[in-house]
Amino acid sequence: LLCPLQQEPSGVWIMAYTEIDDPSAHFQTAIWNGTGSALSVTFDGNSDLEPDMVWVKNRNLASDHRLTDSVRGTSAHLVPNGTDAEDSSSTALTAFNSDGFSVGNEQSYSRSGDTHVGWGWKESATAGFDIVSFTTSGDDENFSHSLGVKPELIIFKARASSGNWAVLGEFAETTFNNKYMVLNLTDAQGSDGSYSNPTASQFSTSNNVAVDSTHIAYLFRSVQGFSKIGFYTGNGSATAGPMVYLGFRPAFVLTKKIDGADDWRIFDNKRSSSGFNPVDKHIYPYSNGAEASSSTNSLPDGFDFLSTGFKILQASAGINGDGGKYLYMAFAEHPLVTSTGIPTTAR
Repeated sequence: LLCPLQQEPSGVWIMAYTEIDDPSAHFQTAIWNGTGSALSVTFDGNSDLEPDMVWVKNRNLASDHRLTDSVRGTSAHLVPNGTDAEDSSSTALTAFNSDGFSVGNEQSYSRSGDTHVGWGWKESATAGFDIVSFTTSGDDENFSHSLGVKPELIIFKARASSGNWAVLGEFAETTFNNKYMVLNLTDAQGSDGSYSNPTASQFSTSNNVAVDSTHIAYLFRSVQGFSKIGFYTGNGSATAGPMVYLGFRPAFVLTKKIDGADDWRIFDNKRSSSGFNPVDKHIYPYSNGAEASSSTNSLPDGFDFLSTGFKILQASAGINGDGGKYLYMAFAEHPLVTSTGIPTTAR
């Protein structure tokens, strides 16, 4: 069998492989046109996917993001771009289906004449994603998770009270080191002093979180050939930006500047102007604004999605400031090779 070697940015050569042959069994993106009425959205990947978490956004309108998961139930949603407590609606996301989901007629989900995007994840230790609901007493506390290994990124939010979305991670260091960012703000990383390094079975919260409040947490880890959480350093080049090696062609990339105030951005393989590269359209998770697309120096403000990762195409401070540190979380469209070492077909 052919097993291609790939070179990591560090210069180390590794054997390319994947732990998940079909990423569409665990993550997919859907695009649909709103009708002003309830409708069902069907994924178009190789596998049927009944999601456990769905994040949706109206692409054309200044309208809130909505996030729903199977732990809290379809009627309950949170707003990633805001601090509001959990809300409930019978006309928002109404069902997780065997290959997609159903939505009501609200403008975030099915506004007539608008296009919408939805990202769906399947909860699975194999795919490195866990959803945990927990209640705090206001002290530094530990809570169990089911990943089986140390999570690399944790996003959590109080459900019954207003408050920011905390994002915990290593952020270019070797441990969590008490650092955090805020999903609904553009701030640089901060330091809390209470977020200890998680383990293969537990994660901690700070005594600064809401007392006697139930929270929802989304925990992620990298899975070879399917997902990767890491960071890259910008070089400020408008023509020769960094190439970020993933070991797969991405379907979704979330980025944020770590060491400065700048945008969170989401790119995916369904929303480019050309239908392929460059991937020039992005959505801001911290904002209710419509989908954005911009260019400078006649180059798109975005990425090329390649068979082994993504390449930055712009000198924008939001994704490629000279010397800037950037967090990314990426999920695969397809791996470079299958689990048996056979190369997949690159687009």
